[in-house]
Amino acid sequence: MSNKTPLSNLETAAFCNQMAMILKSGISSLEGLGILEEDSQNESERTLLALMKEKMEETGFFYEAVSEASVFPDYMLHMVKLGEETGTLDEVMESLSTHYTREDNLAQTIKSALTYPLIMILMMLAVILILITKVMPIFNQVFSQLGQEMSGFSKGILKAGEGLSRYASVFIIIAAVFVVLVFYLTRTKGGKALLLKAGYHFSFARNIYEKTAACRFADGMALTLRSGMSPEQGIHLAGNLVENEHFQKKLAECQLKLDEGMDLSDAFRETHIFTGVYARMASIAGKAGVMDEVMSQIAAEYEDDVDTQITGLIAGLEPTLVIILSVIVGAILFSVMLPLLGIMAGL
Repeated sequence: MSNKTPLSNLETAAFCNQMAMILKSGISSLEGLGILEEDSQNESERTLLALMKEKMEETGFFYEAVSEASVFPDYMLHMVKLGEETGTLDEVMESLSTHYTREDNLAQTIKSALTYPLIMILMMLAVILILITKVMPIFNQVFSQLGQEMSGFSKGILKAGEGLSRYASVFIIIAAVFVVLVFYLTRTKGGKALLLKAGYHFSFARNIYEKTAACRFADGMALTLRSGMSPEQGIHLAGNLVENEHFQKKLAECQLKLDEGMDLSDAFRETHIFTGVYARMASIAGKAGVMDEVMSQIAAEYEDDVDTQITGLIAGLEPTLVIILSVIVGAILFSVMLPLLGIMAGL
């Protein structure tokens, strides 16, 4: 953990897990912070824990300590406050550990899905760039020495390579702008919203977005219901985890139906927050009174679904990108090799 730098999902999960074990063993949260401070091998982490311990000694509340640190997510702060007020802080910390571990798994899965195709595309562009700017001029010299000129497709490729070499600075600027754009779309809140909006035009991406949102919402609902909150409070708090505007509209509609007196499971089904077997699971859970347990199970199932879909996409992209690269490289080489072989045969 680093001072005043927001913790990652994995770091947050590790802290919550350690505190859950400490609290379940009967040690107070104040003593627990002291134990973590003593065991810490990192100076910035030790400083942060000392700050939290000092704040808790001053106020007597663990919520005030984690709030003072300014490195934990808002959702965690809300849940810690709730757990402290209801006397279930140990259970809340354990649930938060599971929640942020799942969040990290989802984030890593999505990151892998975006990273692998990007690396393959960059490799393809690098190979093609070398071919048209370095290799094609060499073939052109060979043709000239044989008293011939390139024609057709090969000549067009040569001209394109010459254009790239001549205006290299312009293309470098374009590439830099593209990198900045990618950073904006993947690292900023506004960029992510724009990427989400664009992705909704494609059925596969829309399906992934919907399942990811449902996973996060179900996980949050499980945690809030387990902590003793009402469904209305849970929907409001768990909904803060979801950045998907389309899913937020469903939640708003669901809240209206609950205000009108509709059963929670029926409201989920009517607003399509959960679909198919998951809607059925929520309906049965509502009747059996085990909604918190089923919400946790639904979150795990959605996570597996998203992981399976993205893994399948990656598995399909690998041979597709290799085939595309092979076809492009083969077309470029054949455009010069076949005429060259014809010239050599005529000598």
